[in-house]
Amino acid sequence: MAARRAFTTHPLVLRRVTVRRVLDVTPRMRRVVLGGEQLGAFTRDGMDHPAFAAPGFDDHVKLILASDGDVRAALPAQLPHGIEWTAAENRLTRDYTPRRVDPAAGEVDLDFVTHGDGPAAAWASAARVGDELWFVGPKSSLRLPERPDWILLAGDETALPAIGRFLDERPVDAPAHVLVTVADDAARQKLALREGDTVRWVLAAPGDAAALEAAVRALPLPAGEGYAWAAAESRALLPVRRYLGRECGMPKERLNITGYWHREEAAAPAETPDAPTGGEAAPVPSPVPWLVTRAALRLGLVDAVADAPGVALDALAGRLGVPAPRIGVLLPLLAAHGVVVGGPDGLRLGPAGEELLDDHGREEYAGHEAELLLSLAELAPALLGGGSPWQRASGATLHDTVVRDAERFGELVEECEQLAFLLNGLTADPLWAGVETCLLTGPGSAAVVAALDDAGRRPRLRIAEDEVPAAALRAYVAAPERIDWTGGPADVAVAAKALAHRTDDEAAALLTRLAAWAPTAVLVEASRPDGLSPHAAEAALHAYAATGSPLRDSPALAALAHRTGWHVDHVIALGWGTEATVLRRS
Repeated sequence: MAARRAFTTHPLVLRRVTVRRVLDVTPRMRRVVLGGEQLGAFTRDGMDHPAFAAPGFDDHVKLILASDGDVRAALPAQLPHGIEWTAAENRLTRDYTPRRVDPAAGEVDLDFVTHGDGPAAAWASAARVGDELWFVGPKSSLRLPERPDWILLAGDETALPAIGRFLDERPVDAPAHVLVTVADDAARQKLALREGDTVRWVLAAPGDAAALEAAVRALPLPAGEGYAWAAAESRALLPVRRYLGRECGMPKERLNITGYWHREEAAAPAETPDAPTGGEAAPVPSPVPWLVTRAALRLGLVDAVADAPGVALDALAGRLGVPAPRIGVLLPLLAAHGVVVGGPDGLRLGPAGEELLDDHGREEYAGHEAELLLSLAELAPALLGGGSPWQRASGATLHDTVVRDAERFGELVEECEQLAFLLNGLTADPLWAGVETCLLTGPGSAAVVAALDDAGRRPRLRIAEDEVPAAALRAYVAAPERIDWTGGPADVAVAAKALAHRTDDEAAALLTRLAAWAPTAVLVEASRPDGLSPHAAEAALHAYAATGSPLRDSPALAALAHRTGWHVDHVIALGWGTEATVLRRS
């Protein structure tokens, strides 16, 4: 069985295709038909790659463009089983849904909304037969419930390719209820509707959250167990997510709501009384708004205002059990940063507040990442005297904290779900020949279990419960009954992100334990910043806050291995700055 996740992963391959045909589906949408040998199985630079596969109706490929026209310099590095996003200042990437995939013809269709000024829309507007395009993906395909009673497909014009493909291919046999907001009647398309389906077109400006929410609320949800899929501007979907999830009570596994694009906020005036001029550097941002927002979340203020839009300050204070004057201390900054709007007589959420209703939106302020950030208050003492900022701030190492706190360890397990897209290189390695028993440790263990299952590898699995809180991991592993949670000897031990929350001494202690468990060990860790992330520098600092060590690169891991009686046999590049270091006992 696969792990309890709602997607199937695919090998990540960089492919070159060329334009075969261009046609305008509507005055607002252009279809570019792409083809080429690299949509089939092919070999490049001595590496064999599988044929392109995008079986899901809302799969995404990542187009690679260049701000200066030099696309070759913007391309990532192809690994045998993945992609490494090397640094490239000119790189522009955009995600698009294949509208049609025809393996026999060696073609894939991409539909572009042309009424925009983005780099992908500009490329499509100028596309001519023979033009080349490079892309990566898809990295995964959505798994739909087997027998939903109905399915809701909602979104704006950018969702039309996925909606159209769903209706053409019908991956599940259920009545489809379609809702699309369009900026112009000319954007309407002919859809492959069946008896029992419904469709509603709503005129609204792109990114109009109020119009999308009102239209979704106006749809009567049918009886039975349904499935809701929605795609549009990311902020416009927040009230839709809240309505379907909180108000309608649809469980998370029956919801798939994805921000396809993000509206750019209007630029601030070039000069204000507080703004630098004449080429001066911008001031370092104040942490005060962040702390105030965190307080609003921890008090329950954001959720309380969301539950009662227009609530007066006195009533809000009563709900929260905090005197109104104290709540009033927060309001000016919350209003200045768009968390709330209105005054003491009536408060409602602003755009930033709506974002905080989403789990991803509040992680920065109220989860493990926020706690790491707060520990950086001890950065200077840690740099001067050693130790990790976390340990100095809390009195315990992060490892001691998470192994005693199943909820916090569960947050780390969720963060490690991204490993699912990177582990093909590990499961394909020859080290698995003859392996009958595998011991796992670290918050990435669930991802490794899923990757082994996907690769058809079925070793007996063991997990050391004293290193991994079983209660925090069971919910993420399919068929947990097939796992021996007491640990014990194994042919190979895999430590998946097990060092990322350990100090050097704790990491050495774990490696010493691994030597008693197995003759071969594998360390799956991020060893360098992700070249695709704009927050790589911050991520590296978070790593230091957690462990008191810089992000451990290959030499640092090799030094830890040597210190504990291991030697590095080989290193498997997995992509996105992550490596699997294979150790053998010296």
